[in-house]
Amino acid sequence: MIFLTFFLGLIANFIGYIPPGNINLTLIRITINRGFSQAIQFIVAFSCVEFFFTFFIMQAAKWLSAQVRLDVVIDWVMAALFLTLGIITWLSRKKPPETKYSEHESIKYGILLGFVNPMQIPFWIITGTYLITHEWILDGMLALVIFSIGSAAGAFLCLFLYARFAQYIQSKFALSTKVINTAIAILFFALAGYHVVKRIYLAIEPKENKIIAHRDS
Repeated sequence: MIFLTFFLGLIANFIGYIPPGNINLTLIRITINRGFSQAIQFIVAFSCVEFFFTFFIMQAAKWLSAQVRLDVVIDWVMAALFLTLGIITWLSRKKPPETKYSEHESIKYGILLGFVNPMQIPFWIITGTYLITHEWILDGMLALVIFSIGSAAGAFLCLFLYARFAQYIQSKFALSTKVINTAIAILFFALAGYHVVKRIYLAIEPKENKIIAHRDS
């Protein structure tokens, strides 16, 4: 049961970080601009925080799922976060890669983004509630600790593969940092736009339904 709990945490969070998001796109930018060793520092720091983040969210999953406006807040926070990251990446796209970095800069960045990671809240609310409700894992303290360790391992593994992929793409196609940073900035802007459009659409849709229902009556 302990191994299964660890394995489920690993697989769930590995899958959770496959879609492009603020974490893996930031990691690609770090790998391209600063090198693989800086990327590893970011991954290790982020994965350590992911353990605590997962544990807290799993503990608070029932309470968080009851918060009616939580999805609205998360969408607007993510839109602002993606927009900020997009602007930062866009403005730095023409700058040549630096050769010297602060020894702990990537570690601090990994810790910061580990805590500022709102997309994981709905992910763990849905995934965690499903796993506990269907008794795939227990909701005791030890089980959640083991599950959270697996979650940290899953994040580390997926992000490590992302860093390797970024390294491979750079060496294989000899892309300039300007091209890569521009592409990542565009992705950030697109993701920010997605969350804004989603919120606007969901805000308008109920009004349209009410109008249609009123006409039908």
